[in-house]
Amino acid sequence: MTLFTRRSIIIGAPALLAGCDKVVQNPTARAILFKGEDMHRGLQRALTDRGALAREFSADQRSPIFRSNGTRDPGTSEYAALAAGKFTDWRLRVGGLVAHPLSLTLSDLARLPNRAQITRHDCVEGWSAIAKWQGPTLGAVLKAAGLRDAARYIVFTCADLYGGAPYYESIDLVDAFHPQTILAWALNDRMLPIANGAPCRLRVERQLGYKHAKYLMRIDAVASLADIGKGRGGYWEDNVDYDWYAGI
Repeated sequence: MTLFTRRSIIIGAPALLAGCDKVVQNPTARAILFKGEDMHRGLQRALTDRGALAREFSADQRSPIFRSNGTRDPGTSEYAALAAGKFTDWRLRVGGLVAHPLSLTLSDLARLPNRAQITRHDCVEGWSAIAKWQGPTLGAVLKAAGLRDAARYIVFTCADLYGGAPYYESIDLVDAFHPQTILAWALNDRMLPIANGAPCRLRVERQLGYKHAKYLMRIDAVASLADIGKGRGGYWEDNVDYDWYAGI
């Protein structure tokens, strides 16, 4: 029996996919990629170690260019002012179900214990790229904020707007505390470019690219996703029926 993984389907069938920024038009592709999320999540976690690492690569295996997709510049006056000041006035707010709300600068993130990792980014439109990312683990930030017992999910709110409202995504605590889930402020040993999510983006290496929220502004711990957007926990999940658990 041949086992088809989500990764093999995505990388092997780009013709079925309409892109990260567009509705997947083919109903068969939609059924394969975005249905049965509970079964997929359960099977993956039953068959693999929850702490298993995504593959990491050597420096000479990095892609010549790490392309950008989705929003390439939020284009708001607020974001433009932050970028003009080289993000010295940017703050990452950490709140929700935490004991100690945080307001972190880029310097704060750089002073935390940082992790550097060279990993592969897999997009639902069928392309992949390998790059080096650096930043503190999300788990370390959440521990500093002190999660309350009721917290079950972590929600990310971003500077880019979709339909006039900030982009949003979410993950559960298993992926939030994975050692390769980081708040990346550097790409290939340079400050994160605007096209790739400056000043800070999520890297959640065992999930598909649309889960890696860019232009982070807020991180909130919540007990339920019911009040986040339309209740499915992410912009694409709510509006294009993408799978919430995008594990690979």
